[in-house]
Amino acid sequence: MIRVEGLSKTFVQGFWMRRVEAVRGVTFSVDAGSVFGFLGPNGAGKTTTIKMLTGLIAPTRGRAELLGAPIGDPRVLRRVGFLPENPYVYPYLTPREFVEMCGELSGLRGAACRDRARRSLERTGVWYAADRQVRRLSKGMLQRTGLAAALVADPELLILDEPMSGLDPVGRREVKDLILEERQAGRTIFFSTHILADVEALCDRVAILRSGVVVVSGALSELLRAEAQSTEVVLGQVGGSLAGALEAAGLGLAWAGDRARVEVPGDQVEEVLRQALEAGAKVVSVSPHHTTLEDLFVREAIQGEA
Repeated sequence: MIRVEGLSKTFVQGFWMRRVEAVRGVTFSVDAGSVFGFLGPNGAGKTTTIKMLTGLIAPTRGRAELLGAPIGDPRVLRRVGFLPENPYVYPYLTPREFVEMCGELSGLRGAACRDRARRSLERTGVWYAADRQVRRLSKGMLQRTGLAAALVADPELLILDEPMSGLDPVGRREVKDLILEERQAGRTIFFSTHILADVEALCDRVAILRSGVVVVSGALSELLRAEAQSTEVVLGQVGGSLAGALEAAGLGLAWAGDRARVEVPGDQVEEVLRQALEAGAKVVSVSPHHTTLEDLFVREAIQGEA
């Protein structure tokens, strides 16, 4: 559904014509029927990449395709629903008028357009305010209106830039449910977000950008490997000989009352438990720690930039 190869964008800024490379050789692909998360800190190049995909700005180098056609093809864009990071909705229109206008731009006409607009506004929770001027709506309601406009033409591909922006917890949950519904209906969803928990819950594959470069890309299940990276073992009734043996092995103990907490590498857990039981200690708990998307994001996108 999306294929990007070596996509780059260089801006020229200021009086001295300073060249700024916002995106540098980005490559990734998005399979049909999948949910793809596009991640990165502020200024990493996510929105610039999305603007190139949707034809809003031209790439400096590289190539990209949507639904098998070069980016910018109007016939293909009719099959794409797009929610920008800050959707601009004409302030003196109502949500109904704006969404119907977007439907007409995608080729819908007459009763079919009005019906699609109504259903989209109902799905995004804006129907009750469908005839209220947009300038009187909250930021969250504007976001929902923009999402309704992205859905109105029943697109094959949804490109959503920060779709949860400005939404309260209930609104976030509703948008997550909507994304899952669209996936079950066979849609392909490409979205950027800073809410990593939503990515872990929704996405099949992810790409992480840092300073305009893809530093991580792949299936989420493979990136967050199942094996434990370390295990927290809490022991009671720890004698001096056991404490000394653990410290000699380079395993520091943190004491809380008469209990000792020790972080054990994944391949040493069995040996530590054996030593503890043989020394007469009580095993209070064993808690494996797995790599999370937050761990991966901080390591690759934040610490990697330092």
